Amino acid sequence: MDRTAYDRVRAARANDRPTGKDYIDHLLTDFFELHGDRRFADDPAIVAGVGYLNGCPVTAAAVEKGHGTRERLARNFGSPSPDGYRKALRLAKQAEKFGRPVLLIADTAGAYCGVEAEERGQGQAIAENLMEFMALRVPVVTLLVGEGGSGGALALAVADRVWMMENAWYSVISPEGCASILWKDASKAAEASESLRLTAGDALSFGAVDEILPEEGLGRDEFYAALADKLAGTFTELSAMTPDELTAARWARWRALGVPQEGEAHA
Repeated sequence: MDRTAYDRVRAARANDRPTGKDYIDHLLTDFFELHGDRRFADDPAIVAGVGYLNGCPVTAAAVEKGHGTRERLARNFGSPSPDGYRKALRLAKQAEKFGRPVLLIADTAGAYCGVEAEERGQGQAIAENLMEFMALRVPVVTLLVGEGGSGGALALAVADRVWMMENAWYSVISPEGCASILWKDASKAAEASESLRLTAGDALSFGAVDEILPEEGLGRDEFYAALADKLAGTFTELSAMTPDELTAARWARWRALGVPQEGEAHA
């Protein structure tokens, strides 16, 4: 039986689903976490640092929701503050300096929208990530592993390759938020999910992601081993390009989004 769009939203939010740190712990060896944005604070909603992927050094930054109520509270339920996005960018620029590829893992219902986040420049932090990652002169791969909420996810998704788990979702707004705005009724989230076209299949058809990753064996050692091999091969492929070729191809890829192709109907 085919899953509905809201079935996939629920699957992306499941308590037993691997989080960003789970991916880092299983994909990378000798991972050394680094902290702080060198401006204000360290955001526990984003885990970032340096490790080895199949023996090659990489920089990684992942949204971390946490497991269990206590940890999720400490991680702000995976809703990053400006400090988290600036931390990810700081380490990406460090990776550029040393020629390391960058792995980004997004899983967030959205960036933190509290007053303090706005006071510290949430919108600016996200915008800076979009701009800086577009021009980063090392390979970048993003994994969308669960929730992909609006700019909070996009801030870690400007990459050369964007892969999306088959039960992840990616949208400008959550289904509940959309339903609350359109119908003044959050219970219509299932209907909103269909209208938002937020599934992995939809994102692939729009060109927002490059590949859908099947979830067979999700969380098992063999799943992570296969994903590590796939990532390592992709980083090797991308590293064969010069920095100018890499950034030009990335720019062209993202500029083409939303542009009707010849023969396509205009809305």
